[in-house]
Amino acid sequence: MPISSSSDPVPRGDPAAMARPDPDALVARLRQAREQAGRGRLRIYFGSNAGVGKTYAMLAAAQRERHAGRQVLVGLVETHGRKETAQQLHGLEQLPLRDLAYQGRTLREFDIDAALQRRPPVLLLDELAHSNAPGSRHPKRWQDVDELLDAGIDVWTTLNVQHLESLNDVVGGIVGVTVRETVPDQVFDDADEVIIVDISPDELLRRLKDGKVYMLEQAERASRNFFRRGNLLALRELALRRTADRVDEDMRDYRRERAIGTVWPARERLLVAVAGNPGDAALVRQVARMARRLDADWMVVYVDAPERQHRPRSAQAAVLRTLALAARLGAETATLPGTDVAQALVAFARERNASRLVLAQSPRPAWSPWRWWTRSMPDRIARLHPDIDVLVLSGGLRPGQAAAQEAGVPERPRPLAWKGYAGVTLACLAATLLAEQLLRIFDPANVVMLFLLIVVLSSLRWGRGPGAWAALLSVLCFDYFFVPPRGSFHVNDTQYLFTFVLMLGVALVCGQLMARLRHEARVAAERERRAGALARLARDLSGALTQEQVAEIALRTVSGVFEAQAGLLLPDEDERLVAVAGSACAMDESIARWSMDHGQPAGQGTDTLPAAPARYVPLAAPVRMRGVLVLQLRRPRNLDVPEEQRLLEACASQVALALERQHFVAVAQQTQVAMEGERMRNTLLSAVSHDLRTPLTTILGAAEAAQRRVPPGDAADMLEQVRSQAQAMQRLVENLLDMARLQQGGVHLQREWLPLDEVVGSALRQMRARLQQHPVSTDVPADLPLLQLDALLMERVLVNLLDNAAKYTPAGTPLAVRARLVQEDMREEVQLDVQDAGPGLPGHLPPQALFEPFTRGSPESTVSGIGLGLSLVRSIVDAHGGRIEALPALPGPGTLVRMHLPVPEQPALD
Repeated sequence: MPISSSSDPVPRGDPAAMARPDPDALVARLRQAREQAGRGRLRIYFGSNAGVGKTYAMLAAAQRERHAGRQVLVGLVETHGRKETAQQLHGLEQLPLRDLAYQGRTLREFDIDAALQRRPPVLLLDELAHSNAPGSRHPKRWQDVDELLDAGIDVWTTLNVQHLESLNDVVGGIVGVTVRETVPDQVFDDADEVIIVDISPDELLRRLKDGKVYMLEQAERASRNFFRRGNLLALRELALRRTADRVDEDMRDYRRERAIGTVWPARERLLVAVAGNPGDAALVRQVARMARRLDADWMVVYVDAPERQHRPRSAQAAVLRTLALAARLGAETATLPGTDVAQALVAFARERNASRLVLAQSPRPAWSPWRWWTRSMPDRIARLHPDIDVLVLSGGLRPGQAAAQEAGVPERPRPLAWKGYAGVTLACLAATLLAEQLLRIFDPANVVMLFLLIVVLSSLRWGRGPGAWAALLSVLCFDYFFVPPRGSFHVNDTQYLFTFVLMLGVALVCGQLMARLRHEARVAAERERRAGALARLARDLSGALTQEQVAEIALRTVSGVFEAQAGLLLPDEDERLVAVAGSACAMDESIARWSMDHGQPAGQGTDTLPAAPARYVPLAAPVRMRGVLVLQLRRPRNLDVPEEQRLLEACASQVALALERQHFVAVAQQTQVAMEGERMRNTLLSAVSHDLRTPLTTILGAAEAAQRRVPPGDAADMLEQVRSQAQAMQRLVENLLDMARLQQGGVHLQREWLPLDEVVGSALRQMRARLQQHPVSTDVPADLPLLQLDALLMERVLVNLLDNAAKYTPAGTPLAVRARLVQEDMREEVQLDVQDAGPGLPGHLPPQALFEPFTRGSPESTVSGIGLGLSLVRSIVDAHGGRIEALPALPGPGTLVRMHLPVPEQPALD
């Protein structure tokens, strides 16, 4: 029985919703809505187990959508041989699968590129937790779904409860099987709609027996193992509880958005401490569920204390895996340096204002001699920070479960540092030989200091273990070689026993202090290396003036800091990614393009194309993506450390900011040069126009006077040509003057209420002689509303458009002037069209480029003009608050120039 859980479960008519909402919440909602704009919707059919009918319910809903007229595309559906499910595919279009070669076999997988190219309204993609074949773009199908949603495609999919990451250990404890294919809970929580498909365990077992879930042989094995009634009951409860948690989250969101009371007085913040123990993964999953129920922020940290330095590599790898798991579940992760775990945790909790600190239960053995002398970790934290709540949770591991089970490989003991112990032994023997010579001059008490020096140096050089061995060996050597009776461990004077104990204690303390100093020095060196590298990069980039300098500094710094071959891909003018000079590694442009388009890292060590030999890091600047940084690491595991990842992100951010700064500096310089050139050009045009105006007026007046006195003939025709060319030159000069005045802000519109038909008629009368060879049709309704126009300038607009149409069309070509009242963006406006039936718009220029100054349709055109008429037209229309565009005439051929003039509130007329 499908039950829907959507993101708006409460009716909007709730009277309590009339309370004033929180302004910060409103801003957050607006920001979230802006981020979600254009993103597809995700619907998950959720069930407790295979065979409950998730795929069938999804296909049945798809059939209903198809009959309603909506296009539905099947990306991939697994029927598992079930006839009823296969019948639901009838009539649905299916996307061809992609063939992938792997280890001599051909695997058929979902084709994400074909789906993105098709961009269907709804795409069906079964089994959200599926692991893609090696060589696919993403390792997991849920990552394919995320990319499809970003492209604006609605996706419907299916999911079983055992595949949720936070419930993975719980399900493993119930059924005794560890599920390897998991989906982060964030994907489930961010789904727009979750439809739970539920049937009773008895009905599911009956379907299994009838062969409707698996084939009969496979069904028999499943009924003996996974499909036991107790397992089905427990999984059903988990699925229903998880869906109920989601409904509860939706209710809390509804209350917050509408300010219906207060759910909690303050937002919870949980701090989880992990130590590389076998139960850390279970602890993280348990806290993830707790944080979801509390709607709390949570952080997972590991304290890199000195006593943890000599743990096996598998334990250190387990810490990195646990931190990666926490990040997938939505936590913030960090590695803290410190000599005392409790103090480091308390300091971080105070810094981040954590309200609760969560620890895993780690009982100390009853036989431990330190049990009665040391406080437990929760006691020490409570003593240091009484205001924080300390929660001690069980890791949830079964007895005898080892850390190697988490890693999937058997644990091997770490070999002892034989070189350190051998070096300590040789150093103690050398000190003994030297002390033998010094005893001729000094007392035995002074020789003890020599052995203490050996202990200190050994601890500083080789660490805690060799330092403790040096302390013990020094006492033994001093007793055997220098305390009577010499050559024996017997002691005649009991005072030497106190000397031995004191010497051993001082040596051990000094050794441990030096080992701690060594650890702190190493941690400080690492932090200084990261801070120094970032400071050097920022300093060098601050002085870079060109893109080439930024690229050279970035490649030099990044390759040295991360011990990698580095490359840089930057977009050119056509947005193609081009490798800069000095790139030292092989780069795949397709991976770099995906990383830049999606703003996410890709390649080695990421969730996108992890088999690639290099890591691709997008250079995200505040305005846009500025390129892709490529790293081919010599030791890829270095970037598993969270601090190294943050250092790489910080370096990429610095490079992106430098590239963006350089880009805007170049734009500012070009703009300044263009403004200066425009100012000089306007000044020159204004001066030339004024100088041409007087002789043109004289020529035009003389030609018109001579025409009245000369009889028709050749002389009269010549005078008509002189008059016509003088008028064309006069219009050009007037255009130059008007353009110069408009760009200098020297023209003020003389607005008055005018009917549009009068302006059109005046322009046509002015162009009567010029349009003698072109039939002109007009359609300007007399009932159009009045407009506030500058009559002379608007006449100039129509004169220029008509003159332009007459110049670029053959004689006899009809022209048309039309106007109509339209509703545009919730306001009224008048559309005024000037259309010709000429050759149409030039193909090599975008239509709006025709309105730029000194732009002509064809540079080789024999038509006179300098390309200022349309530019002046756009300036005048813009000054009136309108806009203008050039369109192809439909039905063609020809060109349509359309003006959009706003209709103001009409005046009161008597």
